[in-house]
Amino acid sequence: MASIGGDRLAVAPGRARERGRRGGGAGSGRGRAGWAVRTALVGLCVLWLIPTAGVVVTSLRTGDAANSSGWWTVITSPLDTAQYTTGNYREVWNGGMAAAFGNSMAVTVPAVVIPILIAGFAAYAFTFMTFPGRGILFAIVVALLVVPVQVALAPLLRLYSDLELNGTYAAVYLAHIGFGLPLGVLLLRNFMATLPRTIIEAARIDGASHYQVFWRLVMPLSTPAVAAFAVFQFLSVWNDLLIALVFLGEGDRQTVTMALGGQIGQAGGRGWQAVSGAALLAISVPVLVFVVLQRYFVRGLISGAVQG
Repeated sequence: MASIGGDRLAVAPGRARERGRRGGGAGSGRGRAGWAVRTALVGLCVLWLIPTAGVVVTSLRTGDAANSSGWWTVITSPLDTAQYTTGNYREVWNGGMAAAFGNSMAVTVPAVVIPILIAGFAAYAFTFMTFPGRGILFAIVVALLVVPVQVALAPLLRLYSDLELNGTYAAVYLAHIGFGLPLGVLLLRNFMATLPRTIIEAARIDGASHYQVFWRLVMPLSTPAVAAFAVFQFLSVWNDLLIALVFLGEGDRQTVTMALGGQIGQAGGRGWQAVSGAALLAISVPVLVFVVLQRYFVRGLISGAVQG
């Protein structure tokens, strides 16, 4: 019996390796893209990056060089340092972009942090608590995703006028909070539904309250979903022009997008090299946020999509 068992064990690895080679070949062929697909993807990436490269090159050129020739002419003389300068960034930063960055941060930070807290509490209730009308209420929250912000501008403007909020940062981030909450509740609720309920039930049996379970278990485990919603909300608020223009207006409290629009209006006097520098400064913060949270961003979207 021992010899027979030993023979079976000796034969089994050989069969496993043979199956692995067959399966590996099929799997590897299934996961690889052909040369045509790779060429098309590379071509699309190059086409996508050409405008960005033009903005970067233009922002580093002097005014005379930018006004006398196109940015692509640097290919013929890339080592001609006389046509390059970093003064465009200093010019636009000292010309109003520095103050606009502070204004955008004053609007964006509350518009990201507050919805995360509210949406987290709501998602926890929809996932781990039972109360009458839970399904209907969640359906209403999800339905609010289709409501555009433009339909509420006039009522909000009148309401803010009665409350004397027009021209304040609160008028902007409160509007973003209201219209960002449905997405936050949906993402966090779908992710929390993937968490093992045994952990939650064990904590409840040990005497933990809902508040303790939420802060010590659910929110730390929901970091990917929180990061995904934070990226969405940050990009939406930072890149917004309409709401900031309606409720803040031009002046000392203008945001980055409004300051960038002012640079475009002055392009004839200051040159497109200054506009390009201002554009790169405006997108630097969103790019940094996305790069830092990219790993959690992808995990949060995938987990929520699979469960939902």
